[in-house]
Amino acid sequence: MNKRSIVAVAAVVSALSLSLAACSGSSTPAATSSDGTALPTATMMVGGIDKQIYLPYQLAESLGFYKKYGVDMQLSTEQNGGVGAEEAMVSGQVNFSGAWYIHAPQLQAQGKDIINVVQLSGAPGERIMCRPDANVKTPADIKGKKMGVTDLGSGTDQLTQFVASKGGLKPSDYTTVAVHAGATAIAALQRGEADCVMTTQPTVSALESQGIATSAIDLATTSGAQQNLGGAWPAAGLIADAAWVNQHKDVVQKVVTALVATMDWMSTHTAQDVADALPQDFVQNSTITKADYVKALEADYGQFLPDGLMPAGGPKTIYQMLNTIGTDVTQVKYATTFTNEYADAALKQLGITPTTKPADTTNG
Repeated sequence: MNKRSIVAVAAVVSALSLSLAACSGSSTPAATSSDGTALPTATMMVGGIDKQIYLPYQLAESLGFYKKYGVDMQLSTEQNGGVGAEEAMVSGQVNFSGAWYIHAPQLQAQGKDIINVVQLSGAPGERIMCRPDANVKTPADIKGKKMGVTDLGSGTDQLTQFVASKGGLKPSDYTTVAVHAGATAIAALQRGEADCVMTTQPTVSALESQGIATSAIDLATTSGAQQNLGGAWPAAGLIADAAWVNQHKDVVQKVVTALVATMDWMSTHTAQDVADALPQDFVQNSTITKADYVKALEADYGQFLPDGLMPAGGPKTIYQMLNTIGTDVTQVKYATTFTNEYADAALKQLGITPTTKPADTTNG
């Protein structure tokens, strides 16, 4: 991680105390704007900040947009898997979780009032990468295989279950293995501990370039989501405790405006521009070259939404998935799980005409 722009997880609790002080009007600011005005602090943990599916959170920092729009954002990343970021937010260690929208209805079903305040992508950005000898081409081919996910119970675990269900399979028809991400996922395939792994760029390109695995099931593009999941699948978003959001609307608006500005910037810039703006250890490291990173981002660039709005039909697809995997969300209303209020205000402030057809709160 780039230590200049990412706060270590161990510092998150300290950063939270600064956030609470700033939001309550403390005279000890974490940072100031160009005119010397004190900026409120907000904290966010991302479910793998160097993954391409989550790049907007760091890109906003790299472009200087958080401070430009009035907030001192302290970013951190979970270290192993896809559960920690949501848990950190729910427990109050951080204000926001950069994670999939699906966690909002899922956590609400558990009695936790969590809401999604801006939507950054309309497809999971994942691919099921399989060893060539696994012979997986369709969801039905998952039967009998060892399927690698970031962690048991994580978003990739649940998404794997949903994909398998499209092939008529149950979780008992295959084995789920926690392989985390990046180098550990690659090693699991190399050692035969997994036949397939659900993963993202840049790990996808690393697996392909090394001949370890090929893309068997595409969940990284809009067409892939339509084909394999049955509709738009809102993935990366920003979730937070609804009570905290209501108490800190001004801070939430500043954060959302920074992210909407980032998505608009992405819509008018290339994958190469993005790679040039990000910390270089994100885009070039022991598993991937910068050229491969750019190529991978070009292939999956369409997953990102240009305006931060929840796409029409997205919540409906998510609810179908949750019901399929056995999570009862019948008592959880669409309207409580997401809001376009802050993205709408940001678009108006920035003078941006939205292009995403937004979901409504009655039918997703």
